Amino acid sequence: MVEPTKVKGPASYFPSIEKTYEKPIAHWMDILQSSSSRKHMELVGKLKTEHGMGHGHANALVAAFLAKA
Repeated sequence: MVEPTKVKGPASYFPSIEKTYEKPIAHWMDILQSSSSRKHMELVGKLKTEHGMGHGHANALVAAFLAKA
């Protein structure tokens, strides 16, 4: 029997982020995309201060976002 592939890295936080903040990951990616900054900690700060997100969740979203940029 083959075990399902376990999601690793920043994406492993996505189910928890969607459950906690009741928004899809695409919503958060759109917010990051609309930001004028592409600096990691500035984007993390935006999610924390403007959207009340915890540091770990914000960091995971930003890391995933910047990896695709």
